[in-house]
Amino acid sequence: MKTVLHQLKQYKRDAWCCIGFTALEVVMEILLPFVTARIIDEGLQAANLGVVYRYGAVMVVMALVSLGCGALAGKCAASASSGLAANLRESIYAQIQTFSFSNIDKFSVPGLVTRMTTDITNVQNAFMMVIRVAVRSPLTLVFSYAMCLYISPRLSAMFFIAVVFLVAVIGSIMVVTLRIFNEVFQKYDDLNASVQENISAIRVVKAFVREKYEDDKFSKASRNLYRLFVKAEGLLAFNNPAMMVAVYFCIISVSWLGAQYIVGGSMTTGDLTSLFSYIMALLMSLMMLSMVVVMISMSLASIRRISEVLTETPDLANPADPVTHVADGSIDFDHVNFSYKHGSGKNALTDIDLHIRSGETIGVIGGTGSGKSSLVNLICRLYDVDEGTVKVGGVDVRRYDMEVLRNQVSVVLQKNTLFSGTILDNLRWGKPDATDEECIAACKAACADEFIDRMPDGYQTRIERGGANVSGGQKQRLCIARALLKRPKVLILDDSTSAVDTATDAKIRAAFEKTIPGTTKIIIAQRISSVQNADRILVLDGGRIDAFDTHENLLKTNAIYQEIYESQVKGGGDFDQPA
Repeated sequence: MKTVLHQLKQYKRDAWCCIGFTALEVVMEILLPFVTARIIDEGLQAANLGVVYRYGAVMVVMALVSLGCGALAGKCAASASSGLAANLRESIYAQIQTFSFSNIDKFSVPGLVTRMTTDITNVQNAFMMVIRVAVRSPLTLVFSYAMCLYISPRLSAMFFIAVVFLVAVIGSIMVVTLRIFNEVFQKYDDLNASVQENISAIRVVKAFVREKYEDDKFSKASRNLYRLFVKAEGLLAFNNPAMMVAVYFCIISVSWLGAQYIVGGSMTTGDLTSLFSYIMALLMSLMMLSMVVVMISMSLASIRRISEVLTETPDLANPADPVTHVADGSIDFDHVNFSYKHGSGKNALTDIDLHIRSGETIGVIGGTGSGKSSLVNLICRLYDVDEGTVKVGGVDVRRYDMEVLRNQVSVVLQKNTLFSGTILDNLRWGKPDATDEECIAACKAACADEFIDRMPDGYQTRIERGGANVSGGQKQRLCIARALLKRPKVLILDDSTSAVDTATDAKIRAAFEKTIPGTTKIIIAQRISSVQNADRILVLDGGRIDAFDTHENLLKTNAIYQEIYESQVKGGGDFDQPA
């Protein structure tokens, strides 16, 4: 709770103003029945019109003050709650930017989306109710009961019994529903995951005619959410019957006993009238409190989930005195062990001892799950090793400022991503101040100019979200061009030419020698043709180094490489080469 409320920041003043205006509004409303009693007893029953006019004018002023305070309180509440929600979204988004891949894996993308949308909306609504209703209702409750005690201490005992009864019922409901709402938001994550997965892969769904399967999967997630909400709302439905029991108990008790007190002369008609007003105000405040309880029950689960993100410590952080210069593109793995879940004992990489000279071109090949992507993720410090060290430019990557390191280690990942905007906008992710000429040169090196020149708007062509309007091969070439613009000391291509033909692949690799001759190039590929001209080739198997040598030597000495070569070259050739 403290973590979330800390995000009020500049909106604290609005929150306190709302509380102040609400308190003043309640005071005016509580005094109105008291003034009404004076009009009845001293004005109407005594036939004194002067008293009626005088107290009537006071009531008008009090009503206008109450109205004005209510309007100002509402405005301040809206400003404070909306400001809190805005600050929470900005803080969570900024926090996510500091997360490593392992932190993202912990929460999942749909889970983070739910926290930034549904959870924050719940907190926003609950906060508005807390600073308005949760302030107004207790004050109304206390002041109304104080006035009841002033008018008739004996009748006030009836209200106390009703309050104790309602607190017991509402408290019991809140304890149970809080557990249910915790589960509800986990189901929201499942629902968002289903929607996100389906929409992002809609082409695959339609290609395999799996619409019904996806509908069924979504319906299952939706029904789970429906079932939990029905269960929670079914319990909350007991609020109203409990409230009605308390209301009718108080009305009947006050009517029965109040009539006897009037007949006995111990209470005036005006006092009984104002007492009924205070009864309704008191019980209405309890009813509003029950609504607040529902909102708080929902928001507590949301607050916990939001706090988990805000208090999460990024697995990766800059050292106290970071190195801010990468000397060269040399890479050294010194007996590295790595697992995605530290301490699990399930290593993705085991005892990797590898030394790459600056400017070398290194091919990496191996079967699925052999640890190729895991290996290169450690070079740019997307993850930290469990044991051993990874050095770039002779310095442990954990000693670098991460921004400096990643600017010098450019990665084209296996999953290529383009963003909404023009082709130039996407290219300048690699270098924000790149000129048009630099962008065009990078595209020529990546063989992307071939298709860009055929587009009606050329480099001003707009890319749809996720690169939906370009092919897989075109997307890969744009991502390679984007990486080349950085002029890095290390360039990593993680199977990033898999969707282009071998002729284009060869042109791209030849362009590397001209455009970035001093850059260390690591090429992960499934095709022998993509790596056979590399200075050395690394063969991985089961997260271990099986061999590290030239193409010619591997063909003579390494069984795995021989098998891959035989299957691809002698078994029919690459997918776009003649047998």
